[in-house]
Amino acid sequence: MPPTVTAELEARSADVETSAPDDEPALRGQPPTEGSAERSGRPGASAEPADRRADHVADFEAFAGSRPAGEPTWVAELRRRAIGRFAEVGFPHLRQEQWRKTDVRPVSQHPFRRATGTASVEETALEPHVFDGAAQLVFVDGFFSRALSAVDGLPEGVRVGSLAAALEEAPELLEAHLGRHAGFDDHPFVALNTAFFADGALVHLPARAVVERPIHLVFLSSGLPSGSPGEDVPPVSYPRLLVVAEEASQATIVETWAGAAEGGRYWTCPVAEVVLGPGAVVDHYKVQHDDVEAYHLSTLQVRQDRDSSFFSHAVSTGGAICRNDVNGVLAEPGCECTLNGLYLVRGEQLVDNHMRIDHAAPHCNSYELYKGVLDGKARSVFSGLIHVHPGAQKTDAKQSNRNLLLSRGALASSNPQLEIFADDVRCTHGSTVGQLDEDAVFYLRSRGIGEAAAKSLLTYAFASDIIGRIKVEPVRRDLEELLFARLPRGEVVRQAV
Repeated sequence: MPPTVTAELEARSADVETSAPDDEPALRGQPPTEGSAERSGRPGASAEPADRRADHVADFEAFAGSRPAGEPTWVAELRRRAIGRFAEVGFPHLRQEQWRKTDVRPVSQHPFRRATGTASVEETALEPHVFDGAAQLVFVDGFFSRALSAVDGLPEGVRVGSLAAALEEAPELLEAHLGRHAGFDDHPFVALNTAFFADGALVHLPARAVVERPIHLVFLSSGLPSGSPGEDVPPVSYPRLLVVAEEASQATIVETWAGAAEGGRYWTCPVAEVVLGPGAVVDHYKVQHDDVEAYHLSTLQVRQDRDSSFFSHAVSTGGAICRNDVNGVLAEPGCECTLNGLYLVRGEQLVDNHMRIDHAAPHCNSYELYKGVLDGKARSVFSGLIHVHPGAQKTDAKQSNRNLLLSRGALASSNPQLEIFADDVRCTHGSTVGQLDEDAVFYLRSRGIGEAAAKSLLTYAFASDIIGRIKVEPVRRDLEELLFARLPRGEVVRQAV
């Protein structure tokens, strides 16, 4: 670790601002405050405890010293630049526009210990999440588990496996893309992942390769505390995913994120980079079932070349705080990008979806539809931006966010945006936040259906619009069963549909 990084951190630590602005309401899930009133400057106010930036920066020295001697120089340099940037900017806070509705103080102010790959899980922990007919890769706390994985029968030349192994065996394959697309200058969590990733998944599709079976990536968090004896320090993992689909290749990739045991508290900080060559087609599914006490802060960065197609369906049901940053760059003409999502949250969960699509070339299409069902005191944030660059004529872009509130305590914030710098485009955006239609409920009740079942039928119809678009039948079936289980009188809904 260059001494300047630590020195700069120490010089700034007294000036780090972590408290909410005066006009920002207190957000659920934040840790209790400590200290005296002097720091806040307001009589009687409690000061915020400092964030744990210094802990992570100090931990990098131990991490860098433990890396294999043969790790490529360009990877080591990438790591050092990333931790240097994190040391400079620190954790995001509520005064920043991109984070003003998402309070990450439960992560930034509480201790977490970096997972080292020593934890293991029983095979029975996989059973609720896997399905037959797929090439299966399993990761525990971000580290590849060969014993739990089953990858065979793939077309010749297709490489699916551990990212750490690929760095040792074929670093030249990764150098052109790893860390080149997901920038960390303006995103502290991407910087942390880039500095600390030790393993993850590589999916490499050579030109014209077609993978018929789904490639299923299962990421399990053990939730096992780490640290010294007597300490109960939850783990943090930094899985990395790199997908390179060369010209005219095709594949279906399914990500599943879950805890290996009930009631686990952990933090997962993944980054995925997906690169599509000319004419490539990738169907992508992400199902996030983390424990309700966990934190999931992820970034997906997609880059598309000429005539490529990327279809993504993301479903979020778990986590105390779930933040998904999804960014797409349509770099050459003829690209098509579809981003669909569904979030089902309750209790005091918070889910935040931040989307950005850059139309950098003409004749490209993008379609976004995100739906949310919120109950209890759950909160959701949606911020979507379609940016049409100069010269990106004939752009066709649609963006929609719809939210269904099942309780008075639920709150949804939606902010779809357009930035257009071309004059021959067709772009639309919109959002809705509301409750169930009372007339529709009355109509169903007049047909002899009870009130709870009527409301559940309408909720199912709202959510199944996204679930029904999922092409992988086992994934679609499991999500339907999850929806039935969550709905009051779900057995009536199952019979009705």
